[in-house]
Amino acid sequence: MNKASLPDDIRRFVLTSVPSVPYIESLLLLRREAGSTWSASQLARRIYVSEPQAAQLLAALAASGIAAAGAGEAIGYRYAPSPQLAGLLDRLALHYTSDLLAITGLIHSGVNRRAQQFADAFRWRKDT
Repeated sequence: MNKASLPDDIRRFVLTSVPSVPYIESLLLLRREAGSTWSASQLARRIYVSEPQAAQLLAALAASGIAAAGAGEAIGYRYAPSPQLAGLLDRLALHYTSDLLAITGLIHSGVNRRAQQFADAFRWRKDT
C-alpha cells in the first residue's frame, strides 16, 4: 500500500487531525485498552515520552473528542469518542497496522508543510 491507496476519509483525518506520531500512538493505545483510565505518567511510560508531553497528548485527545477526562483527585483519561468517530478510528487502526509507512508519511508531510509555512512567514521579500 501507499499514501494514495488509503481511503480519502482516513487520509483527510490524518492530515487534519493527527499532529504527530506520539499522538496517533496515544490514540491507538487508548482505543486498544478502552476499558482503562490513563494518567500522564502511565501514558508516558507506555509510549516513551516525557510526562509533560503525555499530559499534553491526553489533553489534546480530550479536546478532539477522542478521550474524556475523569473527575477526581488524579485526573485520568479514557477512550470516549462518538460512535461515528469510533468507526473512523477503528478503520484508522486497521490501516495503521497494515500500512504504517503510508500513515506516518502523511503525518510527517503535514508537519513539514506547517513548518515550511511558518518559515515562509518570516522570509524577507523585496515587495514588502
